[in-house]
Amino acid sequence: MSDSSTTQTWHQVFSYDDLWEGEMTAVDVQGKKVLLINNDGDVHAYQDRCPHQNWPLHNGDFSNGVLTCVQHLWQFDVTTGKGVNPSTCQLLKYPCKVDGDGHIHVCVE
Repeated sequence: MSDSSTTQTWHQVFSYDDLWEGEMTAVDVQGKKVLLINNDGDVHAYQDRCPHQNWPLHNGDFSNGVLTCVQHLWQFDVTTGKGVNPSTCQLLKYPCKVDGDGHIHVCVE
C-alpha cells in the first residue's frame, strides 16, 4: 500500500454480504452519489453519474462486467471504469475496500 493511503479518509457505506455478485447499488458518501458494483466478488466504486449527460448509472444495466447507462446506452468496463462504447470516456473511480468484518469502505476525498 502506498504512503498516500494513510491520509485517505475511509467511510463505511455498505455490507459486502448485502451486495451479491452481479449486483450494484447506489449509496450516499459525504454528500456524493456513489455506485457500488460487485463484479465476480470484487467491489468497485464509481461516481453514480454517466459522464455523457450526468444520468444516474444505478438505473442502468450491469451484465458480464459491462455497465450500460440506460439513457443513451454508453457502456463501461466495471473493472477499470474505461469506456467500451464510446472508448473515449471514463468513469470517476473512488478507492474502495472491504474490511475483515465484511464492511465496504469508500474514500471520496
